[in-house]
Amino acid sequence: MSAFQKTRRTKVRRIPQNAVYDRASIDAILDEGLICHVGFVADGLPYVIPMGYARAGDKVYIHGSTASRLLTSLAGGVDVCLAVTLVDGLVLARSAFNHSMNYRSVVIFGKAVAVEEEAEKIEALRLFSEHMMPGRWRELRDPKPIELKATLVMSLAIAEASAKVRTGPPIDDEEDLQAPVWAGVVPLVLRRGDLRADSTGIEPPDYVTLDQRFS
Repeated sequence: MSAFQKTRRTKVRRIPQNAVYDRASIDAILDEGLICHVGFVADGLPYVIPMGYARAGDKVYIHGSTASRLLTSLAGGVDVCLAVTLVDGLVLARSAFNHSMNYRSVVIFGKAVAVEEEAEKIEALRLFSEHMMPGRWRELRDPKPIELKATLVMSLAIAEASAKVRTGPPIDDEEDLQAPVWAGVVPLVLRRGDLRADSTGIEPPDYVTLDQRFS
């Protein structure tokens, strides 16, 4: 699939020129992000929960405790909305009304299903680890049976999705262009700070010190 079909839920109506439906762009945003927000309704009340996630092909995996209200609700078949947002800059215009942000966002709708097969569950856990820090999984011990039993992994198919992207400078009203006010973009990047090791004294591995994603 090179592009997603627009649906009633995924069609971007507000500033439709910023809409993106091609699969490669949506996958790239999902792969770069680290946190998703999962929206659902349980017992008649709406909830939005931030979570880590990982993508594998046509699926997004999320996980947590088997006692999690979010995950048990999803396992019960409720509709879910999963969103990922990357903020690239603050867009400062000459009026507050025209201020904005440069961003890339993805929204996925559907129903999540519990991962029952142990091999897929372990692979999903590997993906979570590798999405957070590539190269980490190979150094870790295998999950214990009690840990697998206590962890619920959910899979959400990337079948109904769209993205919205804004780039570029502020768009001022014509009559505001001569105002003596600075306007432009303040770029924002996710930057890694200094490493803070625990008390073991072990030197950090190359995959940590040489990780280029946050440089």
